[in-house]
Amino acid sequence: MGSSIHRSEGYPHATTTKLDIVIIGASLGGLATALALKRLPSPHAHSITLLERNPKPVLDNQGAGIVAGGDTLAFFKKYDRCGRELAVSSVRRQYLDKNGDIIHKEDMKQNMTSWDLAYYMLRANVDGLESAYCDVPNTIDGNSQVKHLHGHRFTGLWKQESNRGRLVVEYQTSDNVKGSVEADLVIGADGPSSTIRDIFSPGVDRKYAGYVALRGTVREDSVTPKTLEAFKERFTFFHCAGVQILAYLIPGKDGTLEPGKRFINFVYYKNTKPRSLADKSAEFRELMTDVDGKYHRITLPPGKINPVAWKKQCDIARQVLPPQFAELMCSTDKPFVQAITDVISPTNEFLDGRVILIGDALAGFRPHTVASTSQACFDAMILADMIEGTVGRLEWKRQTLGYARTIQARGVSMGERSQHEDLPLSEHIQDRNLASRPRQDETWPHWAIADLD
Repeated sequence: MGSSIHRSEGYPHATTTKLDIVIIGASLGGLATALALKRLPSPHAHSITLLERNPKPVLDNQGAGIVAGGDTLAFFKKYDRCGRELAVSSVRRQYLDKNGDIIHKEDMKQNMTSWDLAYYMLRANVDGLESAYCDVPNTIDGNSQVKHLHGHRFTGLWKQESNRGRLVVEYQTSDNVKGSVEADLVIGADGPSSTIRDIFSPGVDRKYAGYVALRGTVREDSVTPKTLEAFKERFTFFHCAGVQILAYLIPGKDGTLEPGKRFINFVYYKNTKPRSLADKSAEFRELMTDVDGKYHRITLPPGKINPVAWKKQCDIARQVLPPQFAELMCSTDKPFVQAITDVISPTNEFLDGRVILIGDALAGFRPHTVASTSQACFDAMILADMIEGTVGRLEWKRQTLGYARTIQARGVSMGERSQHEDLPLSEHIQDRNLASRPRQDETWPHWAIADLD
């Protein structure tokens, strides 16, 4: 990203006017965007409001590990003031056979973190939330103010004909109180089921890819020595027809990086029929129906799976997985399930740049890409740079849409090859290495940016 200031190339590029900014969604993408905008230097002094539909003031722990790619690390290095480490490092990538023996390995450093540590570090920086995860920064960078409103569900948006074309953002609180707030700029960071995207691109829906991810964590000191050896400072995989499973170390309770107290995080991709969210097979419905009998369409949260359904999956795991992976599966106490889906918006801006989509709201990547958090962080950084004027508006659009379109398509290809084709291990290794290529080394294909020139 450049350092010189460009002349304005259209709203909101290179503006020093104080903006009222509303961010829809206050998970990682929304918080990252708020933090990047909050840190903009003088003369920027914006008013930032986060609208989060969840009624809880602090979001529940998602129980998920995150591969902290280059843009994630760059984001926290640039904006974080908590003064603690974000990630656990892995020094080797390796593949096991059915017996649990290593059949391929290569030295490669990667960094892994957890959803909850990233969330609490962002909250500490954005709005001073105190927690056991990190200290609240005592330094103040930038002149922008952030307001975090939980229990505020976005319901609509319209543009005023007068008043400089400002937007009116409508919401309903968890107490069923309707209200609105005016904005100069609205940022949709409300995930792959984005409500704001539905307003402007109503035909864009999430489509089920035909398989689910069974996920969970196990504390590293609770597994057998052989199993710990397979995952300690290792990023470990197993492939067979219709199955992929991987595991790696992440920070432990309250974000601890102390050896012995960290978690081993696993992701087990398993095909289920049918390949449509509208047509629910018995297997899919069983997996997505929780212990209280409630059906979940996309994600069954941690600790809510029916024990009978999970035991069935553990019995299958013992038959098809290497013993180290089967031990993880059968040892986790709060597993959860995610239906793998595809979604991408045709563009990331509407109303002449007054509405912008970032992260999963723009493009929901399949998790094989290990890029969802990096996309959110990159989108946040380059949006702040575009508003500051150090990146041109066209370059912002080329980079964000080039990234979204290329990596989303790559994720579909990786998932289809992994789950629905019977490939030699060398092909899976090739796909995995491609997914690890730094964004800076990418050249966006012509098809991904041809309409932006």
